[in-house]
Amino acid sequence: MYESQSWWHELWIARETLWEGFQTSVAVSLLAIVCGTLIGIVAGLVLTYGKFWMRAPFRLYVDLIRGTPVFVLVLACFYMAPALGWQISAFQAGALGLTLFCGSHVAEIVRGSMQAIPRGQMEASKAIGLTFHQALGYVLLPQALRQILPTWVNSSTEIVKASTLLSVIGVAELLLSTQQVIARTFMTLEFYLFAGFLFFIINYSIELLGRHIEKRVALP
Repeated sequence: MYESQSWWHELWIARETLWEGFQTSVAVSLLAIVCGTLIGIVAGLVLTYGKFWMRAPFRLYVDLIRGTPVFVLVLACFYMAPALGWQISAFQAGALGLTLFCGSHVAEIVRGSMQAIPRGQMEASKAIGLTFHQALGYVLLPQALRQILPTWVNSSTEIVKASTLLSVIGVAELLLSTQQVIARTFMTLEFYLFAGFLFFIINYSIELLGRHIEKRVALP
């Protein structure tokens, strides 16, 4: 009973530190997911419909980034950016690394989903007078979205979990904030479990969003 009261007391004392870490984790994950998704959509469409000279740089980007561990990517962005003359903060470097990683995965998701659509769909769109962009927006992407969403949700949750790696470059996200609290209180198990619960809330929220969008785009 005393230990329980003590933990609640320490949690109250550490509330601001943990809240700031939680906000940082949400912010960097949201930024990486949104920007990475936009990059991935463009890259995926180019890989599917672009000419060779357009596909080549995107193919290199996707293969190179997907073959690089997130940890290495984060460190590369943190140390290489200043060497190239880009003065960015640790938060920005971490967000950049996660964005590039997310974009490469979304690109493959989009490419696979677009190629899974029968080629007759594009031919039928042209037959009724739709331009390429109209066919893409009104016919192909709505169909591909139903296949993209489940995998996109999985990739997004992976980005949230990968955000814990930003602690190695000094970003005070949720994991690093939790470790700072543990260093003061020595309540290792309790605060790690609490951090895990907070990460579950973030990922479950993404899953609920994915389910909501799936219902909106589902066929009647």
